[in-house]
Amino acid sequence: MGAEKPTVALVVSGSVAAYKAPMVARLLLAAGWRVIPVMTASAERFVGAVTLSGLTGEAVRTSMWDPTFAGEMHVEIARQADVIAYVPATADLLARLVQGRADDLAAALGLVAKGPRIVAPAMHPRMWLHEATQRNVAQLCADGVAFVGPVYGAVASGEDGLGRMAEPEAIAEAIIASLRKAGPRDLEGRHIVVTAGPTIEDLDPVRFLGNRSTGKMGFAIAVNAASRGAKVTLIAGPTHLTSPAIVQRLDVRSTADMAAAMELVLGVDLDGADALVMTAAVADYRPAQVSASKEKKGNDRAAIELVKNADILAAIGAKRNGRATPVLVGFAVESAGEQLLVYARRKLIDKKVDVIVANPAETAFAGDTNEAWLVDASGDTALGTLSKSGVAERIVDEVVKRLAVTCLGAASCEASL
Repeated sequence: MGAEKPTVALVVSGSVAAYKAPMVARLLLAAGWRVIPVMTASAERFVGAVTLSGLTGEAVRTSMWDPTFAGEMHVEIARQADVIAYVPATADLLARLVQGRADDLAAALGLVAKGPRIVAPAMHPRMWLHEATQRNVAQLCADGVAFVGPVYGAVASGEDGLGRMAEPEAIAEAIIASLRKAGPRDLEGRHIVVTAGPTIEDLDPVRFLGNRSTGKMGFAIAVNAASRGAKVTLIAGPTHLTSPAIVQRLDVRSTADMAAAMELVLGVDLDGADALVMTAAVADYRPAQVSASKEKKGNDRAAIELVKNADILAAIGAKRNGRATPVLVGFAVESAGEQLLVYARRKLIDKKVDVIVANPAETAFAGDTNEAWLVDASGDTALGTLSKSGVAERIVDEVVKRLAVTCLGAASCEASL
């Protein structure tokens, strides 16, 4: 880390999303960081260098060929920077980082970085999903580059899709957290199963019953656990999110599909994993009958008979039969106001789990932040409003603590502590 303040080289490339880069800089400055601004030539078409220099108090660097600078620009910036962050990162920039190019200051910094490299992609959804971009993403992940986003939402063209840059708060928090990841990997040798997103119950080939879950919370938990050394299996319902390269993903559709996937992963005796974090918003009911063809409109009113789905988490809690593992974490999303924690505690007891994460329904879905409480046998802990990656870190901390307790006095746990 730098001698005084933690330092980031904030590299801005040519995307409409560049207007958010000054907001990332402000958040980092407020957190006590030094920000060295770097801009590509195309970035200057979207955001002014004066804006970034005025915010940061630093000269904006745009070229390696600055006659007023003594020494090698890219080497000196990399020497001072604890983190190199590309905000936003275009498809072209990702490709040049993969190739190891050094034809401008932004790319050359990636070759001489001494600490974490973080990219916050921003591009049209079809560009993000293109085979070439996905190959580049996979290679950068393999090279140790950390991704923040992209997220699903409106892009510059007016279309919706996966390609929108993550919000400044999430990016700033990832940059700050990157320096904390040099510590011990406290889940090494552990297998963590995470469920994420909604489940969908089909009515006919066109219509279905679903909910508003995006999967962001579960994906954040999966990434956090994997970054701490865990083998992570992510069981995901239908979601637009791209699989993190460092986890194994199983895609499911219905609640029954998710139950079957979990039985496969956990095993008959639940000894296939050390912990289960049940983030998915599982459908409580399904249609009694699923039509093989599209149902046509009829009367002004229609009735759909529903039957109750099996309660996956309660079944696992009962099957655990008092054992300490797998550690079980459930979620309670309620629009219950003051009754939120009452319902969460009831769920904790009824489902025989270790921790319930309680969320108000009004703030739980779609956004990049979450308001949460941790509810367990000892009481309730308010986390306040954090980014979903921040909430994920606190949840995984709780899993680590409980796994450590299960290992006390057990020789078989020594390798994973």
